[in-house]
Amino acid sequence: MYNSKITGLGKYVPDNIVTNDDLSKFMDTSDEWIQERTGIQERRWIPEGSDDTSSVMGAKAAKIAIERAGLTKDDIDFIVFATLSPDYYFPGCGVQIQDLLDMPTVGALDVRNQCSGFVYALSVADQFIKTGMYKNILVIGAEYHSNGLDKTTRGRGVTVIFGDGAGACVLSREEDTTKGILSTHLHSEGKYADKLIVASPSIKHWVPEIIESEEEDISYYPYMDGTFVFKHAVVRFSEVIMEGLIKNNLSKEDIDMLIPHQANLRIAQFIQKKFVLSDDKVFNNIMKYGNTTAASVIIALTEAWEQGKIKEGDHVVLAAFGSGFTWASAIIKW
Repeated sequence: MYNSKITGLGKYVPDNIVTNDDLSKFMDTSDEWIQERTGIQERRWIPEGSDDTSSVMGAKAAKIAIERAGLTKDDIDFIVFATLSPDYYFPGCGVQIQDLLDMPTVGALDVRNQCSGFVYALSVADQFIKTGMYKNILVIGAEYHSNGLDKTTRGRGVTVIFGDGAGACVLSREEDTTKGILSTHLHSEGKYADKLIVASPSIKHWVPEIIESEEEDISYYPYMDGTFVFKHAVVRFSEVIMEGLIKNNLSKEDIDMLIPHQANLRIAQFIQKKFVLSDDKVFNNIMKYGNTTAASVIIALTEAWEQGKIKEGDHVVLAAFGSGFTWASAIIKW
């Protein structure tokens, strides 16, 4: 048996910064309204005319992660790509990474678990390495939200939250089983799927039907019951973090760095208070990037590492909750 460890990290976000004041120019909102509810000050949106997509951004982040791991593209054995905003309905982004990076014909797998996507993807890669099947796996989380948002006052409750970006890591074999990913924990509760959803287009409501329909409940924009999601998120975040700590005989005092999914700064602050963690033990960057869904945890993890906030030997906890509902955690000995 082996463990897996993160040997390289990378991120990419578009240069185009969209502030809360920018949003107030085309919808009824304000910087005060957005910051009070979410903590977000700005986000990155891919500008019109850019070649960036989820796969392109993912490839840019992946190149950085591979280089930092001291590897080449030819050393990668497998690809796991997490996103809710693939370039195409099918095929998925994983195979596009193989092409964009001119990699050997390795396998590629796509994960569609939305906000929990990266932690789920990390867990899948971890199992492949633990069994000895692969040695180096590229794990990517990337999202292109901005082109699919309702940028009117009707959609402000969702639109102000989301941003574009990508992050990637290389997960490699580690023979010392006291280091690396110690455990991952995955959960779902599908009865609440309609609380955070893009219901169309789908096989039920295909594009021509949506265009021709005058029914208000047929829309290709995201829907979220924000209050309902918030109440469940704070409970599930706490549960899945504790599950990971207990599995590894750790306590909340052993957490050196918590990287929560960047859904809402208020959720992260609630969890920080519940676990009695000081500011230097929780990393948040939602203020700059908004919610980048499957990319949020890996972008935040990369930034925390780049800023020297994660050191060898630290216990790092990743946790996420989102649409599905799905939630997940990973306990890492850095």
